Amino acid sequence: MTALIKKNIFNECFLRSALGAIVLAGLTAVAVLILCGPISPARAQVVVPPNGYHEEDPARRTREMVLERLRVGLARIKYGGGGDWYSDPSSLPNLLREFEQRTGIPTAAGERVLEIGDPDLFSHPFLYMTGHGNVRLSGEEISRLRRHLLAGGFLYADDNYGMDESFRRMVTELFPEKRLAIVPLDHAIYRCFYDLDGPPKIHEHDGAPPQGLGVFDGDRMIVFYTYESDVGDGLEDPDVHGDPPVKREQAIRMAVNVLYFALTQ
Repeated sequence: MTALIKKNIFNECFLRSALGAIVLAGLTAVAVLILCGPISPARAQVVVPPNGYHEEDPARRTREMVLERLRVGLARIKYGGGGDWYSDPSSLPNLLREFEQRTGIPTAAGERVLEIGDPDLFSHPFLYMTGHGNVRLSGEEISRLRRHLLAGGFLYADDNYGMDESFRRMVTELFPEKRLAIVPLDHAIYRCFYDLDGPPKIHEHDGAPPQGLGVFDGDRMIVFYTYESDVGDGLEDPDVHGDPPVKREQAIRMAVNVLYFALTQ
């Protein structure tokens, strides 16, 4: 009997506690609704420290995404064969910054590194290649790169001293029916933004004059190659090679012209 009484007392206390919790929760919810009003998705808040709460603007986010996609970007080609495809690491970020400041065309914050087999290759119309050593592409990579360039892509290659022989071989594999030819000094690539006298001579290399060579598909240039020039070194941070300001300016102007030409031809 005593046990039964204890059990009934426990059940009664439990029920009272549960009912009390439910009532308290209900009163709390009512108070929140009274003070704050009903919550709807349109009034959802996003915490952005340290400025507290603000309302997320879907239209603003959409605009930012569209503008980001419209920014001009560069893709550095990561190739095989042992050459240092990664050389001059500060050159492309510097080019993108200078290009935006000088032309007013928005650019990406940095470069994208791609292998030829990357599914995103065809989303990057401007490709860049440099290095000191050997360049080698597989048969499948040759096929993909050829298709990309003939479909509207553009490749800018800059010999960092030592890439020339293997790069010319690669071009022959890409376009056996075409040839890598000297680009005339009156070509638009030297006139489209800055008026230039041809590629600059940034570093001495073998002491030969700088050359700009190209591959054309009809009237459209699809490959531009600077040899005995070393534009990439001139684009690097000033303390990397110690190039004087006049040399760095020459390299920047050449690179700005190349990118501007590729966007507008």
